[in-house]
Amino acid sequence: MDWYSAVKFLHIVSAILWVGGGFTLMLLAVRADRAGNVEGMLQAMRATGELGNRFFAPMSMLTLLFGLIMCGFWVGFSDLWVLIGLAGYATTFCIGMFVFKPTADRMAGMIAKDGVTPAVLAQGQRVLNAARFDYSVMLMIIADMVLKPTLHDITILGCMAFVLATGAALALGRTRPLLPSAAEV
Repeated sequence: MDWYSAVKFLHIVSAILWVGGGFTLMLLAVRADRAGNVEGMLQAMRATGELGNRFFAPMSMLTLLFGLIMCGFWVGFSDLWVLIGLAGYATTFCIGMFVFKPTADRMAGMIAKDGVTPAVLAQGQRVLNAARFDYSVMLMIIADMVLKPTLHDITILGCMAFVLATGAALALGRTRPLLPSAAEV
């Protein structure tokens, strides 16, 4: 096996762990939200907060590091698909650091102080909405890495833009507020 294949393997494994783990938590939260299961929603939010710095941030950094190594030694940084991937990474990293992390910390503090309140659940909805957009960005990054579009691939670029627009619409769309049950208040 050559070095490029080894680094590419590590890049893909770290991306699978990062994206797949977060997607699983998002699915759990969406299912709990749709079922009106406040405790399930809070469990998913707690897990997201607990794993954010310990698992998701390191996996995202390893994904970036291995991708940069591949680009630096073998691919270069000038292809459109590399630039789209880096912009997508920057977007999802910022969502994690400036939305997921502070919101999860704020929720934990609110729960410790007042228990499960409508305000806590509203913060949970904020995280879930951001996750919808975040995962549309990740889907776009995955498509970008596999398909490697150029400026001539209008259909692929259009589909990627559609995925982002759909994620933004889902993130900005109306959600029904979760209310704590009498046992949780």
